[in-house]
Amino acid sequence: MTTQQLVAQIKQKKSFLCIGLDVDLNKIPAHLLTLEDPIFEFNRAIIDATHHLCVAYKPNTAFYEAYGIKGWQALAKTISYINKEYPEIFTIADAKRGDIGNTSTMYAKAFFEDLAFDSVTVAPYMGKDSVEPFLAFKNKHTIMLALTSNEGAFDFQTKKVGELELYKQVLETSKNWKNAENLMYVVGATKAAYFKEIRKIVPTSFLLVPGVGAQGGSLQEVCKYGLSENIGLLINSSRGIIYASKGIDFAIIAAEKSKELQTEMETILKEFYGV
Repeated sequence: MTTQQLVAQIKQKKSFLCIGLDVDLNKIPAHLLTLEDPIFEFNRAIIDATHHLCVAYKPNTAFYEAYGIKGWQALAKTISYINKEYPEIFTIADAKRGDIGNTSTMYAKAFFEDLAFDSVTVAPYMGKDSVEPFLAFKNKHTIMLALTSNEGAFDFQTKKVGELELYKQVLETSKNWKNAENLMYVVGATKAAYFKEIRKIVPTSFLLVPGVGAQGGSLQEVCKYGLSENIGLLINSSRGIIYASKGIDFAIIAAEKSKELQTEMETILKEFYGV
């Protein structure tokens, strides 16, 4: 999927919502646990109920790896289902990969070719040669960690390296890499005060923003300085949507929670862009 196609979907659906599919078998409705593949069945119900309200889904791969081969198979089935039934949806493998070049190449092949994700999150700590193999894939997107939503972000990411904080170094350096037009960045909603500075460095890049909802981030605060001329935001909500109910109505309630965010986003898009 190209960036232009993603922006078109945002305008059509009046939504820049990304739903995190982080499946914990201890939290899903009990009636699903008797099924052959409860993880996939949970995801399918959520997807069918919410696809018209969001533009992206983001499975965190740890929630699938934890269940071994069955979890990985459920992930593959989930992405295949999205690509077949709702091909307009942008898919994100939240895997936070990053290694020496030949290893990153294999990670990229796994997520972009075998699983057919549109994008994958990566950690930039090992530098350019660990990220470039992901960037080499046409119409695929590499979403690099910049300033994360967790408390530990302040341990390293906001520390100065020379004249700039580390997260700014990541942004300044990476925007000049080959195929940098395929880069997006992770910036946590709990760091809303930083968005103005971030947009000075990467004014048009898409930002994946976790932390709205369960982690306390504010959608309005993020949008105030985070929106760009091409919208440029994907706001992720996971637990606040998919675990809003443990009853048989879980998908219906997930849709209601998604609609609340979509409605707020529609108002914001109209205010900022007249969309």
